[in-house]
Amino acid sequence: MSLAISPAARAALEDWLTHLRALDGRADKTVIAYAADLQGWLSFLGRHRGGTEGLQALVEVPLTDLRSWMAHERGRGVSARSLARSLSAVKGFTGWLADRNGWDATVILQARAPRFQKKLPRPLSVTGAADVLDCIGDDAREAWVAARDGAVVTLLYGCGLRISEALGLLGADHPLPDVLRIRGKGGKDRLVPVLPAARAAVERYVALCPFDLVPDQALFRGTRGGPLNPRLIAAAMERVRNRLGLPATATPHALRHSFATHLLGAGGDLRAIQELLGHASLSTTQAYTAVDAARLMEVYQNSHPRARG
Repeated sequence: MSLAISPAARAALEDWLTHLRALDGRADKTVIAYAADLQGWLSFLGRHRGGTEGLQALVEVPLTDLRSWMAHERGRGVSARSLARSLSAVKGFTGWLADRNGWDATVILQARAPRFQKKLPRPLSVTGAADVLDCIGDDAREAWVAARDGAVVTLLYGCGLRISEALGLLGADHPLPDVLRIRGKGGKDRLVPVLPAARAAVERYVALCPFDLVPDQALFRGTRGGPLNPRLIAAAMERVRNRLGLPATATPHALRHSFATHLLGAGGDLRAIQELLGHASLSTTQAYTAVDAARLMEVYQNSHPRARG
């Protein structure tokens, strides 16, 4: 950590990160990203002010210093999206520090993040998703590997699982129940209905798998018997999208996006989809309404007589 950060600030930051891990249940990657963001912020303040200061000064930062930091970050090529995340980390740490000590963090907590164009999820079409499920194992050397890859992508599209969640299933989860309890980001559990097609795909894989699928070990295995590496599913998706002529955005995670978008397009309730996906905030799920609206406009422009001129 930079020498511009005082020992007191360094200790407070470590305490906050421990709090995120233990009490908030934040994912390791999130904690690591926040740690880097805060180290950058605290180092900047130390350099900007010509030396380290007490913790209260870190909380009661004037707006001019905050703007200088944001200008500095933008000047070194940090995107608006990344700066917004960094500011979120700064607000989280500062708010926590202020609450513990009764200090006023109004300036930082009310600061507005830079605006940026949010990237919309890029789902496959209904036909494209079905083609992936049908063809994912076509070039596999062994039948059980083809069945395995088919089972995994069916869980991603049929149940809306993240790849880490699908590969986190254990032998004890077989046979799949009508409703799976999935532990997602932040250690939060959610209940996910299992479609008959997903159950059947897993059954086929289990019947062909040459390894003993014991209860406390990974359900999905690699060719040497260890837990399946997610990169192998990514590689299988790359091969199948090349064969089918699908865009580079047709990744394993795109199947989860497709699950949500197609469910919404079929009349699914946004709150219910939020629960199925395990999103902490409804605003995250609302991105799929923009996708649905964009597709509707595309259909309109391609088919409406006036739109075609």
